[in-house]
Amino acid sequence: MERAALFDVDGTLVDTNHLHVVAWWEAFRQGGHRVPTHAVHRALGLPGDRLMDELLAPSRDRTADAGISAAHDTLYATYFERLHAFDKAGELLRTLADDGWAVVLVTSAKDRELTALRRALDADDALTDTATADDVEEGKPAPDPVWHALSLVGVPEDRAVFVGDSIWDMRAARRAGVVSAGLLCGGIPRADLTGAGAAAVYDDPADLLARLRTSPFAAPA
Repeated sequence: MERAALFDVDGTLVDTNHLHVVAWWEAFRQGGHRVPTHAVHRALGLPGDRLMDELLAPSRDRTADAGISAAHDTLYATYFERLHAFDKAGELLRTLADDGWAVVLVTSAKDRELTALRRALDADDALTDTATADDVEEGKPAPDPVWHALSLVGVPEDRAVFVGDSIWDMRAARRAGVVSAGLLCGGIPRADLTGAGAAAVYDDPADLLARLRTSPFAAPA
């Protein structure tokens, strides 16, 4: 493989962001924290420990963090059997794979979550590999997950495109030296994605698929 198509999953390929918002909001409430849902939404895409650091006071009792994270995982797991991929998400991955791209999922999801996401996506036949936050010391927005994904398929930074829905995805790609495309289906505004480094922005996977030949996939930077 000489080219790599790297994809975030939550909010990018599978419609999960608002489910995560509700699960984190309730987990924080159970832990005695009042965190507005809009703040939770903007922090999505970070690994769980980084998300809590982003949203909770540094002076908090950190011994409670594990319980909050476990509460989120339990609450979110109730949705596993009802997750849905965005329209054309699987077709987008298959089109790229058929065109010779190594397709790699780059996600902060844990193992059980990733299994449910892949089941909803139903496109394992298009995947070359998967990189998770557990594979690196530091998750997004650090470049480590992107570099790790590229190392799995032996592709250099200038022959890859990263697709995500959060500013953390865009920042990770920019720091890794990889061109990125943002999707609006995760709920983050276009200006925020471009400000974080997105070379192009599309509504959702179907929109990117329809405009694939004029997208960053037409000529990796």
